[in-house]
Amino acid sequence: MKKAFLTLLAAGVALVAAAQPQLRKDNIEDVLKAMTLQEKATLLVGGARAAVVNGVTSGVDWNVPGAAGNTRPIERLGIPGTVLADGPAGLRIQPTRQGTNDTFYCTGFPVGTLLASSWDLSLVEDVTKAMGNEVLEYGVDVLLAPGMNIHRNPLCGRNFEYFSEDPLLSGKMAAAYVKGIQSNGVGTSIKHYALNNQETNRNENDAIVSQRALREIYLKNFEIAVKEAEPWTVMSSYNKLNGEYTQQKEGLLTTVLRDEWGFKGIVMTDWGNKAGTVKSAKSGNDLMEPGNQNEIDRIIAGVQDGSISQEELDRNVRNMLNYIVRTPRFNGYKFSNKPDLKAHAAVARKAAGEAMVLLRNEGALPLKGNEKVALYGISAIDFVAGGTGSGDVNKAYVVNMEDAMKGAGFTLDKSLADYYKAYIDYDKAQTALNNTQFSWFSRRKLSEIAIPAAAIENEARTNDVAVIVLGRNAGEGADRRQIDDFELTTVERELLRDVSTAFHAAGKKVIVVLNVGGVIETASWKNMVDAIVLPWSPGQEGANAVADVLTGKVNPSGKLPMTFPVNFMDHPSSANFPYNYNQNAGRGGFGWGPRQPQKDVDYTNYEEGIWVGYRHFATRGVEVSYPFGYGLSYTSFAYSKPVVKAGKDGFTATVTVTNTGKVAGKEVVELYVSAPAGGLEKPVCELKAFGKTRELKPGESQTLTMKVSAYELASFNEAASAWEAAAGNYTVAFGASVNDIRCSAPFKLAKAQTWPVHNVLAPEVK
Repeated sequence: MKKAFLTLLAAGVALVAAAQPQLRKDNIEDVLKAMTLQEKATLLVGGARAAVVNGVTSGVDWNVPGAAGNTRPIERLGIPGTVLADGPAGLRIQPTRQGTNDTFYCTGFPVGTLLASSWDLSLVEDVTKAMGNEVLEYGVDVLLAPGMNIHRNPLCGRNFEYFSEDPLLSGKMAAAYVKGIQSNGVGTSIKHYALNNQETNRNENDAIVSQRALREIYLKNFEIAVKEAEPWTVMSSYNKLNGEYTQQKEGLLTTVLRDEWGFKGIVMTDWGNKAGTVKSAKSGNDLMEPGNQNEIDRIIAGVQDGSISQEELDRNVRNMLNYIVRTPRFNGYKFSNKPDLKAHAAVARKAAGEAMVLLRNEGALPLKGNEKVALYGISAIDFVAGGTGSGDVNKAYVVNMEDAMKGAGFTLDKSLADYYKAYIDYDKAQTALNNTQFSWFSRRKLSEIAIPAAAIENEARTNDVAVIVLGRNAGEGADRRQIDDFELTTVERELLRDVSTAFHAAGKKVIVVLNVGGVIETASWKNMVDAIVLPWSPGQEGANAVADVLTGKVNPSGKLPMTFPVNFMDHPSSANFPYNYNQNAGRGGFGWGPRQPQKDVDYTNYEEGIWVGYRHFATRGVEVSYPFGYGLSYTSFAYSKPVVKAGKDGFTATVTVTNTGKVAGKEVVELYVSAPAGGLEKPVCELKAFGKTRELKPGESQTLTMKVSAYELASFNEAASAWEAAAGNYTVAFGASVNDIRCSAPFKLAKAQTWPVHNVLAPEVK
């Protein structure tokens, strides 16, 4: 009898075990069938804390403090929780933890705009390989990066996170970024899909955009990244697109992303809790972040009332399970919490130096490295390594310009340095006295302080050269302003004028370092100074990289990934951008806004269409301060032997680059294509490929090869809902910038080609 009982018990245990499969890579369908409705809904909603609801464990212990979010475990089926953390200039987690004296700092790498200024895919991949190693070793499964929205307007608060005004450059940079991170066996989340091109009222703003502009400008970079790099996840944005929230737009999330582009990963929402959870899930959002119990309840109710079908629910759950089995946490990786931060800091410094853009150099650079320097600007001490908000990194240190210049061998004017330090100390004391708090969304940047003209005249007598550091902060939750941000402040203008006057009178040079988070006005003052170096926000080692460039230890080879206009209103998008909007009246980063619909706040008309950045300036002949793709070097390069050969699909172009100067350097070659006349109106030229040489010694040459497919030549015809490459004669131009074409060659596309797509992105008819 006892033996029979034990046999029956064993059979019962086996039956229970059979009904509760444990997740493996090869049994996802079995696990899916075994899941209850509660469990399925739970898996589609993130959650910060472990809890038991109706016998189901939901949430995950906060075992990586400071991570942005997670997916919930379902222990019954062996489904672990996974951890998601912010980027994109490095991993963002808490640097200290209770119960230990260990630290968990991460490397502050150069921001996205500086990486894009490198025009160097291998450099970007090297940086993100190091970044991804920190993601892995700190126990994170997905880095919420890269940010890759288009620089539609210079004042977007998060432009520093993003790459470029051009979709090809942005897409290629994003693909390299994703490949580097994911080479570590961890994932990325390309964001914000799509049209998060302003921070003002970003939660509710309705971007009203033509299908052509969508396809050619604002989605093309995402298409490139998805097809070339296969990111694990995509993050849908907060805003609306043509009347519908992007996270609830099936045509965007499923038809375009999955059906047309072949995306196989998961889609997650940006961090919020919109009421339309069921519509989001039905449309293709697999994961709601950061997650709330009411979202689980909505999904369950939606299945029960038929708002979302069981098949649609299972589709999302299947996507989630396929994601989970790829993660380090599922695969039991024993993370160390000890990445090689010293080695990664060296990677960050090297990348920042090479990517830096030399905007002006009238015989001032490079310096010898032993000069006496009058170092001006509050940002020389209060150096901006990165932006604010989720794009910031908790780093162990930030090298400032004072320390970097001393380390490079310069002797600094002590009285000037002491003056700035005293001001900073005073400001800190005032802040402490007033108990002033600044959120992570709005870390304050100290305003420039005036220097008496008499003091500057004295400094010009006792120093060899002046270096002025102009600083700007930018960040999540608010857009920049035209006045005293894009444009210089009165104090900054006076500083530039007085320093230039005094030092030039003494026969000495003036150098400006633009430590900025976004484009600023330069046309009115650039000719006052002898050199301008643009490091953007270059990471924790960025000031050392600036010193490397100033001394010629590094020959900068960066080029602008966007246009510097003469005036802010020269950008056609400026007519439809909240450039001087009172952020406190309705800042989308916090989800509130004006009661009455306001232009550029509650809705934004992208009336400029495809005429974004250089497409507008070059085609319309508008004067610029610095053109797209522009950047100087300490040497010179000649282009020769342009050859374009037609193939079965597009063409292959080659050009030979020769270093004709006296020092070693690298050169970026930009390939622009001009389409035949007729049919759709097109820009005078568009970037279709680019390449960068290795470091060439004086007199050395290298031949670069670039391929362009017929599909990449196509423009979008809204009437036909199709991409079209017109037959005819094209001009293929090789440029050092969009305004500096060095040579060209013809290409003939013998037969027109068409690629139809789904007509799912049209603006609402009102």
